[in-house]
Amino acid sequence: MILRFQNGWVALPGGVVEAANIAVADGAITSVLTAGAERADDIVDLEGGWLLPGFIDTQVNGGGGVLFNDQVDVDAIAAIGEAHARYGTTAFLPTLISDTPQQIAAALAAVDAAIDQGTPGVVGIHIEGPFINERRRGIHEAHRIRRLDADTLSMLIAPRRGRVMLTLAPELCDEEDIQTLVRHGVIVSAGHSDASYEEAQRAITAGLSGFTHLFNAMSPLHHRKPGAVGAAFDSDCYCGLIVDDVHLHPAVVRLAVTAKGKHRVMLVTDAMPSVGTDDREFTLQGKRIAVRDGVCIFEDGTLAGTHLDMASAVRKTVEVTGLSVADVATMASATPAGFLSLGTSHGAIAQGRRADWVWLDTALQPRMTWIGGIPLSDSSAHLTAAAQ
Repeated sequence: MILRFQNGWVALPGGVVEAANIAVADGAITSVLTAGAERADDIVDLEGGWLLPGFIDTQVNGGGGVLFNDQVDVDAIAAIGEAHARYGTTAFLPTLISDTPQQIAAALAAVDAAIDQGTPGVVGIHIEGPFINERRRGIHEAHRIRRLDADTLSMLIAPRRGRVMLTLAPELCDEEDIQTLVRHGVIVSAGHSDASYEEAQRAITAGLSGFTHLFNAMSPLHHRKPGAVGAAFDSDCYCGLIVDDVHLHPAVVRLAVTAKGKHRVMLVTDAMPSVGTDDREFTLQGKRIAVRDGVCIFEDGTLAGTHLDMASAVRKTVEVTGLSVADVATMASATPAGFLSLGTSHGAIAQGRRADWVWLDTALQPRMTWIGGIPLSDSSAHLTAAAQ
């Protein structure tokens, strides 16, 4: 099948073009041609909009009315993926917020099963806690927080069908454990951490490669105590950013992008089950969370994830940074693909990569998403306040 995209902008690894013919077979791109005379089986008029690589979200707690913690099974993963695909997310990590060892085991098994069954978009799992610092726990429940033990370590390093990402507080974890995790393919990221600069740097030396929602729930940058944020800046690690007008001031977004660059900053949603629905409240581990003006908040004022989708994150990042759409799209596709070691299969519209891409209109609102070359229903028919 050959699809021609024209009358707009197509973001390719070598630059932006006005039209392209993309050939697809078995869910992968077999060729990308930018000349205009080739035969095409279907033509898509981009109407002045953008064709971008499908977005990759490493932190998705829920969507479509489903919270992963509440329903750790294939149906839940499929529902979450479907909700976020409407906004251009073509690969994601269902994210389990600090929970019991039994629930972690069930979540790992569910993601394995979802990948085995070909559930669209799921490429692994993100275990966020419970090996975090209570001082920086945010909405995570204090009674669930604990140290990483040998039994859980063995469970995490067992062979899996997809990627396993683990967020922990490095100051509360042995360097040898980080080395063991990384040696077995687990992607270790610092988050909900009160680490000093030195503690974070020791973890980086041990193999830690990311910082989960940089700035939020971690020791801040101070000119004499650089903290976790300073360690992130002074390293080659990847950094997730929540760009939703609430979690980070626009100036902080600009500073982070300037410090780290588009190949080390990756946009994340930290999305909750309200995304893709009209729901204005949900329950998180017994807490009633309200969604007010696009913000997920507990009654004591604690932020509880977000009501954010990736198309909105891209749009807001373009607005606050002034960067090009193509550069910001890199932070939503190629960069997280690199973080997950999926750069040879995901993150770009190029020969040999998966046929995952999204069409945004001139206002950077989602119009259509393709996963494995298969178009989903017209996104504009399903938009909710999450992208308005």
